[in-house]
Amino acid sequence: MTATLILCAGLVAVIVGANWLVDGASALARRLKVSDLAIGLTVVAFGTSLPELVVNLFAAVQNHPAVALGNITGSNIANILLILGLSALVCPLQVGRGTTWREIPLAFLAAILLWVFCSDTVLDGAAVSVLSRTDALAFLAFFVIFLLYTAGIARQVPTVAEPPAAHVFSTGKITVLIVMGLLLLVVGGKAIVEGAVRLAAAAGLSEGFIAATLVAVGTSLPELATSLAAAWKKKPDIAIGNVVGSNIFNIFFVLGITGTIHPLTITPELIPSLWIGVLAAAILFVCMFIGKRHRIDRWEGAALLALYVLFLLITD
Repeated sequence: MTATLILCAGLVAVIVGANWLVDGASALARRLKVSDLAIGLTVVAFGTSLPELVVNLFAAVQNHPAVALGNITGSNIANILLILGLSALVCPLQVGRGTTWREIPLAFLAAILLWVFCSDTVLDGAAVSVLSRTDALAFLAFFVIFLLYTAGIARQVPTVAEPPAAHVFSTGKITVLIVMGLLLLVVGGKAIVEGAVRLAAAAGLSEGFIAATLVAVGTSLPELATSLAAAWKKKPDIAIGNVVGSNIFNIFFVLGITGTIHPLTITPELIPSLWIGVLAAAILFVCMFIGKRHRIDRWEGAALLALYVLFLLITD
């Protein structure tokens, strides 16, 4: 019970902290006359992946590789199977041609690279598989390429007028939001790792299973809220772009930073989630050509949810 409360409290703290930090940073950017598009591509994109990043940083420092990697693989699987599944049930998701042929394949490539980098025992005959610092630096290099690609897209997007009085906060309120947001992220991230480790020990479950399920879904709540709201408002590009971008960000940036701090040993219970992460990305791409092209229909959303339930059943 204590471990569960620590884990839940940590999740709440991380999510609230990420929201406060994003609000404060967005308000600061507006005061500095930074455009909405620049804010969206930097502050908001970074903010939705802050929970995963903070949890992974603590997991790496405290040498809990199963929590760090399970959090990312579980989050990415939940993003596709759970979040897009629910979003498609709310409203069928029409996907742009560019997303179909560029962003989704890039997310698929990221999942494949993660499997390759974590399969030393299979590919090299090594005694133990490790996500090394070299692998992590390669992820960061791919992330730089992704940022350059995103910047290229930004230059092609027409300027949209800013809504008046959006996030107009005083300097004092901006400071409080940023400082308190960072504080909650730090405290919450530490609590999540501690709660996950305790819960795994108390329930007789692996750290990887707890990280890939409870922790992963908890840290994916910002993406869930964003995609569901976008689907409800019939803005499918935002709903699916949020998920695909988050998956790319999680692997290339979050695992890149995590592995640079501390190489991650791949434990046996993490192998299924690596395969399922590749499979989920492949299924998302295939969905673009089943039924109506470049669209995820409600029945496909239901199928994605069923696959997520199956993932939970076979993970541990």
